[in-house]
Amino acid sequence: MNVAILTGGGDCPGLNAVIRAVVRRGERHGFGVVGIRDGWRGLLEDDLFPLPTEAVRGILHLGGTILGTSRTNPFKRDDGPQRVLDHLARRGVDAVVAVGGEDTLGVANRFHGLGMKVVGVPKTIDNDLSGTDYTFGFDTAVSIATEAIDRLHSTAEAHARVIVCEVMGRHAGHIALHSGLAGGADVILVPEEPVNVDRVCDHVRRRQGAGHRFSIVVAAEGAQIERGRDEVVSADLDEFGHVRLGGIGAYLAKEIEGRTGIETRSTVLGHIQRGGSPTARDRVLATRYGVFAADLVHEERWGTMAALHGDEIVGIPLAEATRELKLVDPRLYSVAEVFFG
Repeated sequence: MNVAILTGGGDCPGLNAVIRAVVRRGERHGFGVVGIRDGWRGLLEDDLFPLPTEAVRGILHLGGTILGTSRTNPFKRDDGPQRVLDHLARRGVDAVVAVGGEDTLGVANRFHGLGMKVVGVPKTIDNDLSGTDYTFGFDTAVSIATEAIDRLHSTAEAHARVIVCEVMGRHAGHIALHSGLAGGADVILVPEEPVNVDRVCDHVRRRQGAGHRFSIVVAAEGAQIERGRDEVVSADLDEFGHVRLGGIGAYLAKEIEGRTGIETRSTVLGHIQRGGSPTARDRVLATRYGVFAADLVHEERWGTMAALHGDEIVGIPLAEATRELKLVDPRLYSVAEVFFG
């Protein structure tokens, strides 16, 4: 059997570990594995190449993806779906392993409906894919954000400032919540809870009045000052209909300083959260996902995704995995509120 693998959407640490695992496990099953460059774009442009075992040696610890990635949606092109299927047939590819988040796997699910033999692996630093407890890349992103918050504490205290740290999280605030809890943030703002700037400022004033020289505010990029209103860097839509978010940190810093009179700065972590070497946990999880995905192909369980349930990797339908986003659990947010409410 000839199997092709692609990585789509935003990159994250752990992608290379998945690729390595699919190739190595695929070798045990007798697969020939080929790589697809730049996600679904590679299938539109017929950009495939052999992926032997030698090609995946020494990549476990590397960030990014040796395949490249993009946010390409074949269903936005008039002849896109047919071109993809034709290129697979011409290349003699029997099955596809799609590694990505809601957009990439949503495309995979649509292709499954057109007859493509496809399985999925969940990837997103936002950890917002339903059907799985954790996606790989999330642990690394949280670790990076937590370290940044730790570093911001010392400079904020030295200057008696408020510092707003903006982290990634378009629709779900998992990174903000987990890194904020781990880093001891004084306020944590997530997309699931509309931001009340007056409450934030009141809390900062109370801390100042109690003798605390500084405050740390962690805000997800998708946190909304009013429900339905995002801070955006660009209103241009990508092929999955998303605007480019950003600016909530700068907006909050200006409002907090203006309303409280306390010097306030903002820091945007941005793509730092995506880069660098994956944590040990993400390396292990990504490897387990890759091995399981190869097994799903071997067992011909098409239209399924590898998912973590507890400590067990299981297969669930792609349709179930992409039906809705997994948002922050209000119970966990209430735990965080103990420390900043």
